[in-house]
Amino acid sequence: MDLREKAAQLPALPGVYLYKDREGNVLYVGKAKNLRSRVRSYFSEDRLADVKTDTLLALAHEIEYILVDNEKEALALENNLIKQWKPRFNVLLRDDKTYPYIKLTAERWPRVYVTRRLVKDGSTYFGPYFPGNLAHRLVDFIHRHFKIPSCRIDLTRRHDRPCLQYHIGRCHGPCVQGLVEEAEYRRSVEDVRLFLEGRRRDLAAALRARIEQAAEAMEFERAAVLRDLLVTVEELEERQKMAAAEGEDTDVFGLYAEPPLVAVNVFHMRRGRVVDRREFFWEDQQEYSPAEFLSALLKQYYLDQQYVPARIHVPADFEDREALEELLSERRGRKVEIHTPQRGPKRALLELAETNARHSFEQRFRIVKPAAEAIQAALQDLLGLPEPPRRIECFDVSHIHGADTVASMVVWEQGRMQKSGYRKFIIRTAAPGDDFAAMREVVTRRYTRLRAEGRPLPSLVLVDGGVGQLHAAAEALESLGLAHLPLASIAKREEWIYVLGQEQEPIVLERHSPVLHLIQTIRDEAHRFAVTFHRARRQAHVGTELEAIPGIGPKIARKLLEHFGSVERLRRATEHEWAAVAGRAVARRLKQYYDRPQASPASEAFL
Repeated sequence: MDLREKAAQLPALPGVYLYKDREGNVLYVGKAKNLRSRVRSYFSEDRLADVKTDTLLALAHEIEYILVDNEKEALALENNLIKQWKPRFNVLLRDDKTYPYIKLTAERWPRVYVTRRLVKDGSTYFGPYFPGNLAHRLVDFIHRHFKIPSCRIDLTRRHDRPCLQYHIGRCHGPCVQGLVEEAEYRRSVEDVRLFLEGRRRDLAAALRARIEQAAEAMEFERAAVLRDLLVTVEELEERQKMAAAEGEDTDVFGLYAEPPLVAVNVFHMRRGRVVDRREFFWEDQQEYSPAEFLSALLKQYYLDQQYVPARIHVPADFEDREALEELLSERRGRKVEIHTPQRGPKRALLELAETNARHSFEQRFRIVKPAAEAIQAALQDLLGLPEPPRRIECFDVSHIHGADTVASMVVWEQGRMQKSGYRKFIIRTAAPGDDFAAMREVVTRRYTRLRAEGRPLPSLVLVDGGVGQLHAAAEALESLGLAHLPLASIAKREEWIYVLGQEQEPIVLERHSPVLHLIQTIRDEAHRFAVTFHRARRQAHVGTELEAIPGIGPKIARKLLEHFGSVERLRRATEHEWAAVAGRAVARRLKQYYDRPQASPASEAFL
């Protein structure tokens, strides 16, 4: 039975259908109020003329379906299956920037983090927050006033001394026995929970009183800090108010496409003003239809989110808009409307979003280099840094089969590589081939010296490698009381970025991402610097071995190595080839040396 006959036998009921290939891989997931009618439409003359449909049917071997009670359930199921199977013919939402949340962990000694991934691990999540830096300001507020940390230290074991955060009054110090009672720590955790749940009226009143006291005492700097904290509290209070008189919360979508390339901008309006803007990109939309694209985008965008705005403005209407409105309204608990404005201020805002989408398209696909400040801000947002990184120090370890292990450190500062800050390290204590121990040693040596000299720490420590190198560097920083220092790694093969504390959720960026390009540039420079240093040392060792041969000095040894490239290739050469480079006398000495039974080939040295 071919696919057309199978489509004719589908039930005329709501549900989800899946096209699969011969290996059982899901090619496409769709939903329908009437499965038979929808799937049979794929075989109409109009649809068969569509390149995407024609390719899909050529690859498809099976049609499966799942019945549901109504179209709303079909919408939700379709979204879940698309995210589960990631079919090649569906529009897939790839997000370089997700909503920020605050995570309160469920440990014996709970901690707070800013995160962009929701994980079912028993933790409590609060958010999302607009703009993105609001979550970081709130966590900073929690550090200063409740002393609940965000560190990555292992709190299941006791430590000898607290880190810098304890000494500057931003942490209770649960890592060291006797610094804080568990009951006191629990009270602080409950205070944080109440604060994040929105019960902040008493706190705001206390802040106002302290601002007045500081101002009367002419402590204007302290008053300014307290004022900023009060603004943070009030901004969160403002974010939580729904349908305020100034205007309802609204998301505005702007699209620009030159198939197969598509760029989308989303403006988030809260209480009548734009508080955030997000970008999305696709490179595989050969058969682009704005209506079908928007339908797929909005379902993936909102159905898994905890918060949905009252209004959503889009540039085109689409088939299942009413069903999606009804489903989102149920999840929000209040009415959600999806509009395509035709005139007035709302249409002007939609056109502004489309203009920004076109600009984003130009920057991503026309290779327009973004400003250094924009890349720094994007890197801050991606890694959850407290501020845009001003200085990044990157480490790499180099050796050949464990021999002559060395390490390098390169510096990126304010948009460029700072070669005056580069450092080389000869590994002294790590066993040959133990990359993790070598990374621990070099990070320990670097920041022991930096702290002893009283020099500023970097905004981010980056290591070349995967989770093993990341943890080795983390152990070194923890031993120095610098566990608060932001730390990440980039693995060469997959180009995944690991952030300490989020190792189970590596960051995977699109190949066009300017942030990925920046991290790769820094990592590649650290690798180049390490390999160059390693080669120089190996060449020096090999040169010393040649110079041990009577009658061969430094100049002749260098000349031979430059010509043959390595001692191994030099050893395999003929006496005639040696003579052509360094003369017959040197050739005779080399032959005598390498013909000796006890002579062993030297290690390879690459130039």
